[in-house]
Amino acid sequence: MKFHRTKILIGDEALERLTGTHVILFGVGGVGSWCAEALIRSGLGKLTIVDNDVVCETNINRQMQATSKTIGQLKVEALKKRLLEIHPDAQIETKPIPYNRDTRESFDLSQYDYVIDAIDSLSHKVNLIASAMEAGTTLFSAMGAASKIDPTTIKVDSIWKSKGCRLARFVRKRLRKRGADGDCLCVYSPERFSLFGDASEPEEEDVDAWSETKAQTNGSMIHMTGTFGFHLAGLVVQDVVRMAME
Repeated sequence: MKFHRTKILIGDEALERLTGTHVILFGVGGVGSWCAEALIRSGLGKLTIVDNDVVCETNINRQMQATSKTIGQLKVEALKKRLLEIHPDAQIETKPIPYNRDTRESFDLSQYDYVIDAIDSLSHKVNLIASAMEAGTTLFSAMGAASKIDPTTIKVDSIWKSKGCRLARFVRKRLRKRGADGDCLCVYSPERFSLFGDASEPEEEDVDAWSETKAQTNGSMIHMTGTFGFHLAGLVVQDVVRMAME
């Protein structure tokens, strides 16, 4: 049985709950792809993955589905193939579309047990978080994993209490402008690493423009992006186990 060790750890009821849990994951890059694999290896039964990007060579250093053979393929389709090789009984739906102003109305977030945000666009990230809050669906969000190198600095806290992460600050600012009064846990790191000793970060407008156009490339590595993704998956698993123990 592929989930025997999992059952020993969390018990039959929690594993059964995981099998019946439906997660929607937005963004399957350096963070989201590893979150997806961790969820499927943990026994998750239903996963919807949303991303309109294709695999390119520069993804190989940090994205799970990126190999020399998958270059040019849709990330969600390459990822689905990998996940079904791990857990053939899982129900995996792919949505190769972006999440933005034009498409967000096509997502009924209330039908999912969990929403996971691994989007790298500031404006779309804020829209997703606010929409999940309005829908009342539990959301876990990843803040910036790029330009960081020390995994021991990674933390989990309320989006309103996170400290030292500029992206999280920008998200809070925009959520307040929208009048959002919900909460969500986020994975973040206060680290500000620079090879050249300049740890300055862009302002809000620059982050928004860069994330929309991909005009700015920040360095990132798998031991950081993957750890962010594993934290997100762990938050889902812990919440399911908690409910099974109540």
